[in-house]
Amino acid sequence: MEPTRWGIIYCPKEGIRHIHKQWDEIRQCLTEQGVLYDFVQSEGSESVERLTGMLVANGYKTIIIVGGDSALYRALNGLLAQDENVRKDVALGVIPNGWGNDFAHFWGFEEGHHKQTIISLVKRRVRRVDVGCCHYGEGLQNKRYFLNCVNVGLVAKMMMIKHKTRRFWGLTVMSHVASIILLLFQRMEQKMHLKVNTDDINRSLMTVCVGSAKGYGQTPSAVPYNGLLDVSVVSHSGLTQMAEAIYMLLRGSFLNHKAVRSYRTREVMIYDRGKAKVSLDGTEWRDAGDVFKITIQQEWINFIIP
Repeated sequence: MEPTRWGIIYCPKEGIRHIHKQWDEIRQCLTEQGVLYDFVQSEGSESVERLTGMLVANGYKTIIIVGGDSALYRALNGLLAQDENVRKDVALGVIPNGWGNDFAHFWGFEEGHHKQTIISLVKRRVRRVDVGCCHYGEGLQNKRYFLNCVNVGLVAKMMMIKHKTRRFWGLTVMSHVASIILLLFQRMEQKMHLKVNTDDINRSLMTVCVGSAKGYGQTPSAVPYNGLLDVSVVSHSGLTQMAEAIYMLLRGSFLNHKAVRSYRTREVMIYDRGKAKVSLDGTEWRDAGDVFKITIQQEWINFIIP
């Protein structure tokens, strides 16, 4: 295998009819930049994990994901399932093409700017980035990894509703409207028990976000290279306060809301999440038990940045 040859996993957007047009545009940019590559198309987000492992096992040193946060999450877990001696020389990169591209946005990669993104990737400027880790199961021996954030509660539920409505509507705006309407019929808070630093929190909460990066605006000060997790804990608030919180989230001043308590730590322990949903990088975590621990591994993988 040529050391410069890329292994590309193309993850089409769900609900988009003209998926081949997007890939044709990206392929043209790759050809213009003289990139050597082999590509596979995922059958769905869950297949990305298997395909990543396959590419790494076959000697590819540069794995590029054409997709969003969910695809990156799957690729990360596929990469970290490989032996350390094999994966230590592998660099992960992204061409944003998903419904959620928060981790790509952190580094300045934007959807639709394929040529600019590919030019940056060709330079192969690699940085070691942090990886979040969720420990779960008997004895907390099982692990799932994330790059952006873990959401527990209302926001995780909202993201799952948005994912389902996107499959039906296809359009981002319509999925936003549909998810907001459906949220009105959801329970806004759940009884949770968690520990962050010395604070033992055991009460009803709306949502908890543990972020290694921006966490879809809920952990705006987090950076994926300081070996720390940012945590936002949101208590119950009325409809007026909720609307204010959404406005502050869009304005980037979410942490200033009086219903939000923020922390910085290396570990979060969840003792009981009640019936709250959990998502990792925007993907529903179906195997999450009532008890799990979230930690951070500093500078654990190679990521290609602009």
